[in-house]
Amino acid sequence: MCGRYSASRRPEDLAGIFEIEKWEPEETLAPDYNVAPTKEVYAVLDRPLKDADDPRPVRQLRTLKWGLVPSWSKTPEGGARMINARAETVHEKPSYRRAFTSRRCILPADGYYEWVTGTQERELEVEGKKKRPRKQPYFVTPADGSVFAMAGLYEFWRDKTLPDDHPQAWWVTCSVITTEAEQSPLAVSPADGPRALAEIHPRMPLMLTPDRWDAWLDPSRTDADGLRELLAPPPAGLMRAYPVATAVSNVRNNGPELLKELEGPEEGTLF
Repeated sequence: MCGRYSASRRPEDLAGIFEIEKWEPEETLAPDYNVAPTKEVYAVLDRPLKDADDPRPVRQLRTLKWGLVPSWSKTPEGGARMINARAETVHEKPSYRRAFTSRRCILPADGYYEWVTGTQERELEVEGKKKRPRKQPYFVTPADGSVFAMAGLYEFWRDKTLPDDHPQAWWVTCSVITTEAEQSPLAVSPADGPRALAEIHPRMPLMLTPDRWDAWLDPSRTDADGLRELLAPPPAGLMRAYPVATAVSNVRNNGPELLKELEGPEEGTLF
């Protein structure tokens, strides 16, 4: 799954990476090293500009709320639970299938966090000596330092309790598509740590390699079967994973120190 990630790149840098044609400076977000559900996040999408004479799609950098609210929802309350959409079923689930064929985006990240229950902690839990075992967080990121481009969906929701001219009358929300975690060896793995992403968690965000960006964002592509071909996992061996401080487990903590690599898992959370 993807429940927390880091996004620290500046919009100017993202504009160059994704060949952005349009972004609003007033929507600039501060670097966020602990992105959690319901936060505002950057999304790359292709869409015609509002009130423009030219109908062609324009590559835009937009800020969306993480946690998808389907257009038909009566309230936005379920958005915090709809942060992930499974690649295997996204084309058929009522909450996602319309967005899958017409509203796809890329959510840029540095990488994502995932938590592992250490061997010693699991043993204590089995013995009944600990009810809530301590978990060791890992940060998963491209080994070459490139952007982690997560496949995403976005949706519009109208709050009918507000007038049309209210700034919060329309919500634009998004979800991260996940897939089965890689079982092949990591490009770089920590000593005494997981050797594959599947050893950390059975799911992972679907990372799109640059050769798929244009096809994924193209709103003229609406054939579900053809789009599902783009959901194939990226080539193996692109990722690295390393332990980070448990401070990341508290969403109130936020700063580049959260990405600092530890020499090994924290005491009591050995893999």
